[in-house]
Amino acid sequence: MTFRSLKRLSVLDQSTASKGKSQDHAIRETIELAKHCEKLGFNRYWVSEHHNSGNIVGTAPEVLMAAIAATTNRIRVGSAGVMLPHYSSLKVAEQFRVLEAIAPGRIDLGIGRAPGSDQLTARALNSYPQDVNDEFPRQVDELRSWVCGLPLPDAHPFRKIHAHPTGPTCPEMWILGSSNYGAQLAAYFGLPYAFAYFFSDGFGVEQALDIYRKNYRPSERFPEPIATICVWALAADTEEEALFLYKTRERSGIDREYGVRLPLVSPEEAASRVFSSADQLIAEKLKRKAIVGNSQQVSQQLIALAGKLDLEELVIVTWTFAPEARRRSYELLSKEFNLV
Repeated sequence: MTFRSLKRLSVLDQSTASKGKSQDHAIRETIELAKHCEKLGFNRYWVSEHHNSGNIVGTAPEVLMAAIAATTNRIRVGSAGVMLPHYSSLKVAEQFRVLEAIAPGRIDLGIGRAPGSDQLTARALNSYPQDVNDEFPRQVDELRSWVCGLPLPDAHPFRKIHAHPTGPTCPEMWILGSSNYGAQLAAYFGLPYAFAYFFSDGFGVEQALDIYRKNYRPSERFPEPIATICVWALAADTEEEALFLYKTRERSGIDREYGVRLPLVSPEEAASRVFSSADQLIAEKLKRKAIVGNSQQVSQQLIALAGKLDLEELVIVTWTFAPEARRRSYELLSKEFNLV
């Protein structure tokens, strides 16, 4: 099999909760999956930040990353991402300096400006909200300086402040997004860029990557643009099994359209529910962007997508009701791409 430009696969884990288990199981399953994916040869393991959600329960990526970093040896560990408008740039820099001390040279700091929640929850997280479009670039600039020990401008009010602990290495910063805004910002600051392909329906990805690459301003650490996309994919031993397991994701996607975010249900329960005409339309839309099948079918689609977008790395996010099915999906992809 020819992999064209695709050289690396990574993982995005959203710590999904399943019906019949308390949510704390999802956090422990994330840690176990990280160790499993390291053995399988995946390049990065990213965890997300969401709040007030009944099915995505990873609320504190910096805490979860510490556990993963302390129990792995090789794989890069990162956030996808820290929703920066909720927080102080200095505090985030300090957290990630501690993480860098735990796992030197293995920490990725992915940041985004989305709330990762509803507006009421965002207000509860930060009682003094700011104009995100005005403040986010400033926060990114400060964070970049503090997390890597770079000087702030002489006129900056915080120029004498440093983020500790210091060390010989610093986290690799990424800008996350699903619009042209994130692409433009990453290009301006000379930072790697990750497009959230899996929840954007792929709309706008080519334009965003083109804007990023054409407007990229080389930085000392990243002289060339580095981009990836996060893709939802599920592989199983047979196409039939994969399509059956996918019913869990399908049901969750339909429920989300109605504002319902409950723990994942089993594919058996999902299959037993009758679709309304509106449900059917949502299901068809979800199916069009899903990468689901046996390992060869999924790998071929991933290779084609990477080739189309000229990407050397893809980040794979997978939801299943049972953790064993998710582990198996990553095992099959590891084998198909000869990761180890």
